[in-house]
Amino acid sequence: MRDLPPTATLRAFEVATRHATFTAASEELHITQSAVSHQLKNLEEIWGLQLFQRGKTLTLTPAGAALAPIVREFFHKLEATLADQREQVGRVRLRVSTTYSFALKWLLPRLPSLAEQHPEIKVTIESTDDAINFSDNDPDVAIRFGYGNQPALHSAFMFREQLFPVASPALLQRLGTPVEPVELLRFPLLTRDGADLVPKWEIWFKQAGISMSALQESVRFADTNMTIEAALLGQGIALARSGHVEKEINDGSLVRLFNLSFPSPAAYYFVCPKGAETQTHIHHFRDWLLEESRQAQQNYL
Repeated sequence: MRDLPPTATLRAFEVATRHATFTAASEELHITQSAVSHQLKNLEEIWGLQLFQRGKTLTLTPAGAALAPIVREFFHKLEATLADQREQVGRVRLRVSTTYSFALKWLLPRLPSLAEQHPEIKVTIESTDDAINFSDNDPDVAIRFGYGNQPALHSAFMFREQLFPVASPALLQRLGTPVEPVELLRFPLLTRDGADLVPKWEIWFKQAGISMSALQESVRFADTNMTIEAALLGQGIALARSGHVEKEINDGSLVRLFNLSFPSPAAYYFVCPKGAETQTHIHHFRDWLLEESRQAQQNYL
């Protein structure tokens, strides 16, 4: 490390590479022209290289031109890292695990509210459908869709979604707006394949007083996002979960059909290792999350 000069000397070199004269460099550095000249001469002696051709203007030699971007990048990265670290002072990172669809449709739009109330909490979202046991490499907390039967964890009920049909205005303009629930049977119905937690058209039709053993004609998709996207594209009518179509209903890109819904058999729960809920940042995040959930539940009823 014998060739590593003082930081002030490196800074004088970096500034001088961006100016044509000692005068301009000295004004930026707030030192005298002779001090700049001394710093540059000292650097050339340390490195054993001529860095500038001196005349009426400063001109970089090939060696100076090769070293200039390296020194400039060093100061840029140093300043950016220092700024980032200073910003993090007093902040704590919270790793939150949830499903991709829930994060995209429900959690992300609400995070500005958390930042406003608790700027000290820096959330990192990790999306997965896998079970979580909170091992050493797992996130700090999780939001899971299920029945809340996790006695080994601290668990708090968030909200239960309502299920109802939605369609795009373009589809309704093309095929007409159904007046009675039974009329939906003549529309292409979009279905989300999956486990028992997936909403079923058969249940909605039963709520509407229409008996049917199974849905014969439907278009099936592998996940919730694809189903909603297909509805947005006018490919059919989707049986949507309320928490996944808030934005689309509010902005009119999807229309809720009929004032008839049924509650999802499963619900959303906040979970974390027992005892972790007493940590200040987790406690604040959980309380914020439960308040947002309470407001959402009221909107869904």
